Amino acid sequence: MAVSEMEIGKWSVVAGGVVAARGFQVAGVRCGIKRKRRDICLLVCEDGEATAAGVFTTNVVRAPCVDWSESRLAAKGTAKAIVVNAGNANAGNGYPGEHDNTQMAQWAANALRVPVDLILTASTGVIGTPLPMAIIASGITDAADHLGNSPEAATEAAEAILTTDTFTKEYAVRFPLPESGAVVTVGGMSKGSGMIAPNMATMLGFITTDVAMASDALRSALVAATAVSFNCLTVDGDTSTNDSCFLLASGAAGNVAIGDTDSADYQAFADALTHVCIHLAKEIARDGEGATKLVTVRVTGTATTEDARKVAKTIAESPLVKTALFGNDPNWGRILAAAGRAGVRFDPKKATAYLAGTCIFAHGTPTKFDAPAVSKAMAVKELTIHVDLGTGDAEARFYTCDFSYDYVRINAEYHT
Repeated sequence: MAVSEMEIGKWSVVAGGVVAARGFQVAGVRCGIKRKRRDICLLVCEDGEATAAGVFTTNVVRAPCVDWSESRLAAKGTAKAIVVNAGNANAGNGYPGEHDNTQMAQWAANALRVPVDLILTASTGVIGTPLPMAIIASGITDAADHLGNSPEAATEAAEAILTTDTFTKEYAVRFPLPESGAVVTVGGMSKGSGMIAPNMATMLGFITTDVAMASDALRSALVAATAVSFNCLTVDGDTSTNDSCFLLASGAAGNVAIGDTDSADYQAFADALTHVCIHLAKEIARDGEGATKLVTVRVTGTATTEDARKVAKTIAESPLVKTALFGNDPNWGRILAAAGRAGVRFDPKKATAYLAGTCIFAHGTPTKFDAPAVSKAMAVKELTIHVDLGTGDAEARFYTCDFSYDYVRINAEYHT
């Protein structure tokens, strides 16, 4: 697959999403769970089993797919495939829901002629509605018959995992490992638009790579990457029942398997994985339900990273901040008030805040900024809020969006 002309630092951006990495096939088909668009996805490691890792929701109300996939990964650390349905979360359905999830896995296993324990599952959509199993059975068979590794197949799969999303989210980068010299790829796709908050958000993420890596090292890299990407993502403060992020490694790059997390090869891979996850997380925030702009909240000058995360998250989730962003209103008071209720002690007289590149508050006092000019600067697709608390050297970033009229409409009408 040809490398694109786009270069980002040490990475070359390439086409192909989840199949940009060697050793994977994918399909996205429509079986009719959703009123429109594709709704069944099958992601398969072509040759043998992939080393695999996952990170899952911390919500105590969990869909069966979460428990199923987490337990399989804990037991084996490998997987052959992931089967995904969109349009129905299969959550809150009791024992019948558990049975249906197992049946989905078994149908995928039968189609691929592999043991069912090598199949991971994921579902997303409406909670509390039984899965339409008859059409899902035909959808899984259809997907198994249409597996491919083209960019078109990847985009069809990225469409098949969407719910209220307005666009597909794919990304992949290619780079050389500094020690072995092997050229490896990290690519992925994600979905998410509303009911988004950290640990995890209402999102599904599927990341693939052709690097060879030990299972423990792979999981360490995924946990670290999600900590600064999907777990720094919030649209509305709600965490769902099905949230999962998977990482599959085919080993097709042919490098000696990486096991040492202190090695240069591991660090190069971890950096690229983090870059891919942050890109996909920002795309979810950009596509927040009814959103008109992607917002990065950067908090600096705290004693600890955790303090910075708390303040950034509180600002990013504040309905008053988010509605002001929608109205292009440079209301710095809402930003400082949110920072002050985050549970982090700081001296407001040492705090400074910037909105869309303009200093709006400095050392405890509002600045004499041109409000109409700042409002105009806010009327963009992407902007940053930067708050420096002046108490330390730590920092953190959160990714969010504004609240528009459409957010209420979409969520008011979601089930009915």
